Amino acid sequence: MGALFRGESMALAQLFLQAGSAYECLSELNPNVSVFQRKFVGEVKKCEEMERILGYLVQEIKKADIHLPEGDVAPAAPLLKHILEIQEQLKKLEGELREVTRNKEKLRKNLLELTEYTYMLRVTQAFVRRNEYESCLHANYEEFPSLENEPLVDYNCMHRLGAKLGFISGLVHQAKIEAFERMLWRVCKGYTILTYAELEEYLEDPETGKITKWFVFLISFWGEQIGQKVKKICDCYHCHVYPYPNTGEERRAVIEGLQVRIQDLHTVSKMAVFTFAVSIKMKAIYHVLNLCSFDVTNKCLIAEVWCPVTDLQNLRRALEEGSRKSGASVPSFLNTIPTTETPPTLIRTNKFTAGFQNIVDAYGVGNYKEVNPAVFTIITFPFLFAVMFGDCGHGFLMFLFALFMVVYENHPTFLRSQDEIMKTFFEGRYIILLMGLFSVYTGLIYNDCFSKSLNIFGSGWNVSAMVNHWQMDSLKSNAYLTMDPNISGVFNGVYPLGIDPIWNLASNRLSFLNSFKMKMSVIFGVTHMTFGVVLGVFNHLHFRKKYNIYLVFIPELLFMLCIFGYLVFMIIFKWLAYSAENSRSAPSILIQFMNMFLFPGGEIDNPFPGQAILQKFLLVIAMLSVPVLLLGKPLYLYWLHNGGQGIGLYRNGYKLVRKESEEEIALLRPHDLEEGNSSSDNGHREGDGEEFNFVDICINQTIHTIEYCLGCVSNTASYLRLWALSLAHAQLSEVLWEMIMRVGLRVDATYGIFLLVPVLAFFGVLTIFILLVMEGLSAFLHAVRLHWVEFQNKFYTGEGYKFTPFSFK
Repeated sequence: MGALFRGESMALAQLFLQAGSAYECLSELNPNVSVFQRKFVGEVKKCEEMERILGYLVQEIKKADIHLPEGDVAPAAPLLKHILEIQEQLKKLEGELREVTRNKEKLRKNLLELTEYTYMLRVTQAFVRRNEYESCLHANYEEFPSLENEPLVDYNCMHRLGAKLGFISGLVHQAKIEAFERMLWRVCKGYTILTYAELEEYLEDPETGKITKWFVFLISFWGEQIGQKVKKICDCYHCHVYPYPNTGEERRAVIEGLQVRIQDLHTVSKMAVFTFAVSIKMKAIYHVLNLCSFDVTNKCLIAEVWCPVTDLQNLRRALEEGSRKSGASVPSFLNTIPTTETPPTLIRTNKFTAGFQNIVDAYGVGNYKEVNPAVFTIITFPFLFAVMFGDCGHGFLMFLFALFMVVYENHPTFLRSQDEIMKTFFEGRYIILLMGLFSVYTGLIYNDCFSKSLNIFGSGWNVSAMVNHWQMDSLKSNAYLTMDPNISGVFNGVYPLGIDPIWNLASNRLSFLNSFKMKMSVIFGVTHMTFGVVLGVFNHLHFRKKYNIYLVFIPELLFMLCIFGYLVFMIIFKWLAYSAENSRSAPSILIQFMNMFLFPGGEIDNPFPGQAILQKFLLVIAMLSVPVLLLGKPLYLYWLHNGGQGIGLYRNGYKLVRKESEEEIALLRPHDLEEGNSSSDNGHREGDGEEFNFVDICINQTIHTIEYCLGCVSNTASYLRLWALSLAHAQLSEVLWEMIMRVGLRVDATYGIFLLVPVLAFFGVLTIFILLVMEGLSAFLHAVRLHWVEFQNKFYTGEGYKFTPFSFK
């Protein structure tokens, strides 16, 4: 929690890597270390050449539509002695593949022919049954299959005529099979036997490139002349003819050869992807080594890196392991060095907090050790979204959608999706999950579910108690009747959860909800901004700027609470002090707030005694806090720079004498020590910070004061968007129900059952695209604005730079 609140503590470390073990040391590093500085140009070029070859291999594999291994391929970085072997294998593979793919169209046809040939052999096995005793055949017929048992061929008759038996097999298009069969019968006059079967798989047509249905055929014929006629007919009908093995052993040998070739292709594809990941790691290692600098002996690499303090021990172990694997006699090591540079910001996140941290980082990466707003954004962001999106029905649909993505977050469909919109939804699945869950809660508070109220606990209003108080003429002439809560039995108590469902039937429902949501928005806004101001105290304390607490934080807090905190107090006081009995005498909060600044004369009805004095006192405190906020910090820094100069230099000189060595003390001139103005001290003071400029500090503080004081007014008004968007969402939901669902439900029961299904489908489509997607996106953007502008600018600077570790990921 501490690391997420402020970020990781960083240390500047100096690595000393032996030249012989530098590669192995970096290959052992975990993905949490960063930036170096120089050499190894040749090795980087070799890695780039390997990456080029592997990119070509992977591209050709994908073009051939060969399945690649699924999941993350993350092999370990290879050792230095294995790199030459990998390079030779890649060059050999590239040469073979380029030789095969010189004619890509021919390769595609060859692959298609191999596939067709394989299927053809499988199907034609059922066409011909062969005699097991082929050795008994006559020598003239050894080159042909024996067909003594073939029922469709008069083998003995043709054998006596001395004719030779032949076979032609292949594939013909589905639309041509009937015409092909008739043509064979007419031309060959019955001297051929055609056997065909439909192929279950769909194959590509090499001429058109479309996936079509094919038939496998086997033609048996006697005599060479008939064989020539059959071949010409096959060419005329664009049949794909393949040689048919004469014996069963030949068929099995051909099928096994095809399977071996297919297996080799898959093996090459897997090895290419594996080696591609290896080459990227090798290139990353050499790129980092190229940024290192050599010492004077050219035997040791030196690099300065930022490393999280918690990972220093892991970094030392990685250096030791790399030195051990390389067999170096002198191990590599690291030293932490002091620095005045601003470290990068590292905030570790997981799959749940990453989305909220991205929202904050989009505003700006926080300064080192600055309070991280993402901790509080996890709760405040989905809550403010839900205030604007409050509908338990819509929120539940959003929750189910996010829950589906969370449950199947490891599914390859989501992990390998290239759709930008789908990737955005998937990366923010936990944000959507909380937004939907909070929307269900606010929907229950608003008592709003698809624009309808839920009467779960029973209304606290009783209509029957008003019957005796209504006149008969009023009942006949008025469509709406007023219920008086002061009459006994009419109002029996507050609804247990949220707004009473009877308000959904009231004619003044909109006025009541507007008043409630407007005041609620002001309370949430002032509370949210005040919380942001309070968080600034943690920054002041951590950076040891306690003067900011007295000269910045306290004036800001007083200005906020004395004006807008008093407005929140008046809202809550009016809710508690006035009931249905004395509601007519309740004052207007707007008028009371205006009178706080206008000082009207005459007698004014005050809600409580001493209100006028309290308002004047709060206004004076708020006005006095403005000059303190405007001039306090610049004047204090000016006094600290000039009035406290002698004391500051004396202390700096004292630290110098106490810290430096005796040789350096002896070199100091006596008058330098007396005046506290040594050259070393001057260098130390220049390194402490920039030169003091009183005018710049005054200008910056003036801008901050004006921005804060005016921003308190505009930001408070900005939170009224919570009320506006909540009202818009409720009204859109109600209009959608009235214009679609209500029409479908009012149709006569005879035809209503048939009309209700398309009406319900249409209502669901509009609900998803208008109320969930469009309204949800609108509420999301407004919630982002409230956090960036109204909340984070009270304490968050966002002017740091992100820690980018050396990583293989």
